Amino acid sequence: MDRLSAAPAAGLAPAFRALPEAAPLEMPVQSLPQAPRRGRPATSPRGMGLRRGVVIGGAVALTVEGAHEMYLVLSVGGMTTLEILVLVLFVALFAWIALSFTSALAGFFSLLAGGGRRLLDPPGSPLPPLSTRTALLMPTYNESPARVMAAVQAIDEALRTAGVGAHFDSFILSDTTDPDVWIAEEAGFLAVRARTGGDGRIFYRRRAKNTERKAGNIADWVRRFGAAYPQMLVLDADSVMTADAIIRLAAAMERNPGVGVIQTLPIIVNGTSLFARMQQFAGRVYGPLIAYGIAWWHGSEGNYWGHNAIIRTRAFAEQAGLPILPGRKPFGGHIQSHDFIEAALLRRAGWGVHMVPGLAGSYEESPPSLADLAIRDRRWCQGNLQHMAVLRARGLHWVSRLHLLTGIGSYITAPMWLAFLVFGILISLQSRFEPPAYFGGRPSLFPHWPAVDPVRSKFVFVGTMAILLAPKLLAYVALLARGADRRGCGGALRALLSLLVETVLAGLIAPVAMVTQSVDVGAILLGRDSGWQTQRRDDGSIPWREVVWRYRGVTVFGLLLGLAAFLVSPFLFFWMSPVVLGLALAIPLAALTARRDVALRRAGLLRIPEEAHPPAELARASALYATLRAEEAQAAVGVRLLFGDPRLLEAHRCMLPPGRRPGRDPIDVVQVMARAKLAEAGTLDQALAGLTPAERAAAL
Repeated sequence: MDRLSAAPAAGLAPAFRALPEAAPLEMPVQSLPQAPRRGRPATSPRGMGLRRGVVIGGAVALTVEGAHEMYLVLSVGGMTTLEILVLVLFVALFAWIALSFTSALAGFFSLLAGGGRRLLDPPGSPLPPLSTRTALLMPTYNESPARVMAAVQAIDEALRTAGVGAHFDSFILSDTTDPDVWIAEEAGFLAVRARTGGDGRIFYRRRAKNTERKAGNIADWVRRFGAAYPQMLVLDADSVMTADAIIRLAAAMERNPGVGVIQTLPIIVNGTSLFARMQQFAGRVYGPLIAYGIAWWHGSEGNYWGHNAIIRTRAFAEQAGLPILPGRKPFGGHIQSHDFIEAALLRRAGWGVHMVPGLAGSYEESPPSLADLAIRDRRWCQGNLQHMAVLRARGLHWVSRLHLLTGIGSYITAPMWLAFLVFGILISLQSRFEPPAYFGGRPSLFPHWPAVDPVRSKFVFVGTMAILLAPKLLAYVALLARGADRRGCGGALRALLSLLVETVLAGLIAPVAMVTQSVDVGAILLGRDSGWQTQRRDDGSIPWREVVWRYRGVTVFGLLLGLAAFLVSPFLFFWMSPVVLGLALAIPLAALTARRDVALRRAGLLRIPEEAHPPAELARASALYATLRAEEAQAAVGVRLLFGDPRLLEAHRCMLPPGRRPGRDPIDVVQVMARAKLAEAGTLDQALAGLTPAERAAAL
């Protein structure tokens, strides 16, 4: 294997450095039982008590009225145990949608009034000057290197065009475990530096062990380089932001020293499958209404969504070091959904956490299929359920606790909804087959029939659906008031048709998500860890056999549910038909929505403004990605790429961490095995064939 140990030819500049000089910043682990003293952020808007009273008080009032009406529906013949359970579930679920409604209503008025830009310059104002340096962090885990490098280059070019390139450095922070992707990342890094002249401005670092996942990735950068950068802007592997947005965020942090986090509203773009285009239309039309609402009543107690947000580095280092939760996985161990916790800890220490939905120029992508969404949801579900262990932490602001409860509720409501439906069928069975109790627990001249009020139940159903769907109607009205967005969505009529298409498809998909999330919650409660799988970004297509295998259980459950409802009562079957239909059609729904959307795109439906007129940075990133992806497909892979390019091999060796220190560091068994196999191999092909992926990574 002389070829594997051959010295590389010269090719790199003598001063080649993949990383800047170290600038260590201590990041201590925080205590949940002990809390630092906190004050009210100076950036907190006035009248927050009144705002929160309107939103939360309105939701409480709606819930009380809904609970009263549902009680009258169920108590016609006296309350049975099942009916009490249904009432409890109804109240909890109704409170969830009532709070969403009142928050969206606040967002509607804030959006029309031109809010959502607190801390920022007025719209259309000149770009503010900058005086500090900001690090742009791009964490990646087995993602397409072409996608990552395209985004890094597009953002870097835009910042240099705006004349502020000297104020921003970009860091590609790799947690990649796939050895072929690792080498492609290094090759892409060298190439993007060469194309942009980015030496000293664009950097790359790969961790050999991805401890604590993304949170650990960011924390590692903070501890090694954080002292050199007052701010860090955290991106995702599918994120793109405009220079205008980045500059205004950095300037806002400079002007407001008491702010710890400023979160933007990322707009979903680049969807090609029907499922992805549904997601991006919903995010583009309904998303602003939701974001404006929570920004209006959250104030300086906002939340952090993990990406497309700027963070004060020193505040983050001092307050956001995450502890290891006691107990075993899935609830114990490293915190997975780190962003909510980091925001809560920063606010606990008195730092302001703000959302600025009025700032345009923040973009991300969505999963391309229902199956991909389920994979991501499984991971998020476990992370959010972990928050139950953090709820009792001392010193958290009550709004921060509400954020944690909201994250938990976003998954707990699925099994609650499922239980509500099942109990509803059981009540109908009880009403039909249980004999009258002439001699009940209290004296009575008449039998106590288990019964419900059918007329009032219809009104409760209609009222519940109205509150559930009202935010979509409000979002459409708000869209009509914004001319550019209305035209970008195809005009008033096409936008309305798109809204109807999205509502119908989302209504059919919702029961499928209910069942899969219920299964996820059950699996997590039984102790099954979700792991960390790579997220697909582009192609959502799935072989028909795999779709059938994934959703066969959901389909069977839907058919059985429908049969049970019909046998009890045709009226009950009609009432449950939307749920039954969605479950019964799970297989064709999952398959068809994962395909590339051609028909609706041609008809001008589910359009968003960024499809027809993307901002320059987004268009540039897309064009670069297409070019780099084509080049990537033609290039050698992994080790073959490495040994076909002496300059890359030399850079690879320069970027490796220090080797094992005999007597001080533990022996890496995987690396020992890799060395032994390499020593026995006669050719490169034999070596590659004999190594597992982990051994290839160790050898590299």
